[in-house]
Amino acid sequence: MDAMLDHLTLKVHDINRSIDFYTKALRPLGYVVKAHHEPTLGFGVDDGTEHSDFYISPADRDDGAAPSPVTHIAFLAPSRQAVHDFHDAALAAGGRDNGAPGPRDYHPGYYSAFVLDPDGNNVEAVVDWAHTR
Repeated sequence: MDAMLDHLTLKVHDINRSIDFYTKALRPLGYVVKAHHEPTLGFGVDDGTEHSDFYISPADRDDGAAPSPVTHIAFLAPSRQAVHDFHDAALAAGGRDNGAPGPRDYHPGYYSAFVLDPDGNNVEAVVDWAHTR
């Protein structure tokens, strides 16, 4: 088993704004919309399966559910160029810069970029050559 997490869901303020943002920002990382559980959408790597590992769902004020607290999400990028492409796409989709593409001091080989999504979540694309897949 390679992964320990099956999926993650963020509750968002404005589902349409978040769909637009994540569709554009995650495209350079190979992510596409795969699951349609309206109004919740699931994103996953375009690998021919139905599995989604990242979902966005509207916060339903009728049932008292609130948007997810501001959090940090890191998506694995296939290359340094994909990190740059993610950063550019996320900014073009309305994200705010929170760390330009480049090496980080976390450990050797860590290369990433950070943006804030429409709800203020810190979204990262990372190539981490210190770990094997």
